Amino acid sequence: MEYRRLGASGLRVPALSFGGGTLGGRGPLFGAWGNTDAGEARRLVDICLDAGVTMFDTADVYSDGESEKVLGEAIRGRRDQVILSTKTSLPVGDGPNDAGSSRARLLAACDAALRRLGTEYLDLFQLHAFDAGTPVEEVMSTLDDLVRAGKVRYVGVSNFAGWQLMKSLAAADRHGWPRHVAHQVYYSLIGRDYEWELMPLGLDQGVGALVWSPLGWGRLTGRIRRGQPLPPASRLHQTASFAPPVDDEHLFDVVDVLLEIAEETGRAVPQIAVNWLLTRPTVSSVIIGARDEAQLRQNLGAVGWTLAPEHLARLETVSARTAPYPYFPYHRQAGFARLNPPLVGAAR
Repeated sequence: MEYRRLGASGLRVPALSFGGGTLGGRGPLFGAWGNTDAGEARRLVDICLDAGVTMFDTADVYSDGESEKVLGEAIRGRRDQVILSTKTSLPVGDGPNDAGSSRARLLAACDAALRRLGTEYLDLFQLHAFDAGTPVEEVMSTLDDLVRAGKVRYVGVSNFAGWQLMKSLAAADRHGWPRHVAHQVYYSLIGRDYEWELMPLGLDQGVGALVWSPLGWGRLTGRIRRGQPLPPASRLHQTASFAPPVDDEHLFDVVDVLLEIAEETGRAVPQIAVNWLLTRPTVSSVIIGARDEAQLRQNLGAVGWTLAPEHLARLETVSARTAPYPYFPYHRQAGFARLNPPLVGAAR
């Protein structure tokens, strides 16, 4: 397993990480993802560790905290072998302090996560969403307190806009507080919006990408094809309303090329989609999920090999979309590009 630095930090993380969204199985969204219990999870952790996948990501909102509990049981007795990451900020109840990133919420959420995971510290504590109602100084100073208390080692965010992340980093720099080193983002062959602003920001500020839903919410498995009905077992039947939007024709164009490359290389479509992501700038780790052992082993096959340049070029071409203003001039007009050259292969 290849290990990469998490942003500009000294922490090295595996190119593939395991996502805990399938653990626990509570609620309409996460129940559709999977319902892996502690015994099954322990077997999946065994397979991950054997393959060098040592980072495990979850969140308090996953199955109402059950994902953290199941993961904690699965890693019991081998805490020193794993990198634990969890997230908070999204609502976990109806109370006035059950959502957001206030000092009260972050302190309580961190302690609750530590209890559920059965650990004394978190390797990475991430804000699951930007809280516009809490001053950024309150958020960052609280994270600093958690780091100083030894409960958290590194901090990060998820689903932030560029200005929200930059405002947080500026506050950290101004006061000498810990900087966010990770941004957990949606990024896939059918969702390349990350490249327009967040990728350049990550390069400039040393923030590594942890990629969630690398298969475009299950659309890049190879089972969803042009002119065919949605497979009966697809989780999209229950979760389509939560999924990142995509134009069907664009999806099928990308899938067609993935199927061609799969035929030429002998690799599975999901493996090709994940392998492409591992070639992208700023990507520190791609988070893979699995309902069972067979699915996990297939996803682990995304590493240890490299797509040929001609395959990368075909995937770049078919998946590219025109960037919105103000980004597109820097990709399409020579004068703009001269001042700020676009990233190689980024959205045009």
